[in-house]
Amino acid sequence: MLAPTFTLPQLNGEGVISIKSYRGKPLVLTFWTSWCPDCQKDLHFKDQFYRTIDPDKLGFLTINVTGREGQPEDGKRLIAEKNYSFPVLMDDGTKVYDAYQCMGVPTTVIINRHQEIVAKYNDKAKFVEIIQGLGKIL
Repeated sequence: MLAPTFTLPQLNGEGVISIKSYRGKPLVLTFWTSWCPDCQKDLHFKDQFYRTIDPDKLGFLTINVTGREGQPEDGKRLIAEKNYSFPVLMDDGTKVYDAYQCMGVPTTVIINRHQEIVAKYNDKAKFVEIIQGLGKIL
């Protein structure tokens, strides 16, 4: 299945990012909310992972599902508190979340260099499972 296209604003206010700019390299995409305990655990591991990857070989984006947040600033507050370094995009409500047919948060999607979805992991997936899935396309 081809990954749905999107262009979303960055949480840090530094413009927009389109999935099309990742064509030609694998991409890890994670949907999350600030109030979710599973998301907080997942984002901790993802930040450690992000700090070790070569961004020329692997794309990495997270999307704050703003339509599932209590307050508009909750996602920004969590990222600042935890000092996460990975790119964060802000969903238009739940538009991109819905396009990817997510059923909960966190949801991690692995997309190959042809922009096809090759794996999707829900809130019960362990980080090691995601890394193993990613290893199959790197």
